[in-house]
Amino acid sequence: MGRPRDSSRDRVILDATLSLLIEAGYDQLSIEEVASRSGAAKTTIYRRYPHKAALVAAAVEHRVPATPPRPSGRNLRESLLSQVTWLARSIAEQETGLLGALFSGMRNDARLAHEMRRILRRDQAAMTDGFVRHADEQLAPGAATLFSEVAPAVIVHRIVVAGEPCDAAFIAHLVDDILIPLLRPA
Repeated sequence: MGRPRDSSRDRVILDATLSLLIEAGYDQLSIEEVASRSGAAKTTIYRRYPHKAALVAAAVEHRVPATPPRPSGRNLRESLLSQVTWLARSIAEQETGLLGALFSGMRNDARLAHEMRRILRRDQAAMTDGFVRHADEQLAPGAATLFSEVAPAVIVHRIVVAGEPCDAAFIAHLVDDILIPLLRPA
């Protein structure tokens, strides 16, 4: 996959890609439309991003850098609260249309699914590495994987399906009633 360069031309291309993705969806997104919207030549886009999935993945990475906070809590609960708060804010800041376009595109394009899963694995590792290493207690086997599957799923459901915010009370409920019992050994 072509890596986005930190140039204004690349930012314009990636921003145009995100806008069109939200407006039209993944299936309807075309390199031609991105070129037209960004003012870049199709050849420039293809030279940097060999296919639509690579372009979309670069745009997603451009928009959503994986920078979870370092665990700052004195215990597992405090570390989880900081991670879940960051995760909920990160997910809430995404356009619902972007999430829908990506989910739909992943179902229909194996390359996009591969690229998005690569990004998700990287983000999951960044998010869980800290709290697992700094946990003040024994964690259940596979705790990091459980956290990275359950926490985002519950948050996406809350925001997208239920249409409710992930406020402090909900985050405390998610941590105290779902995650901590799940992550501690049985």
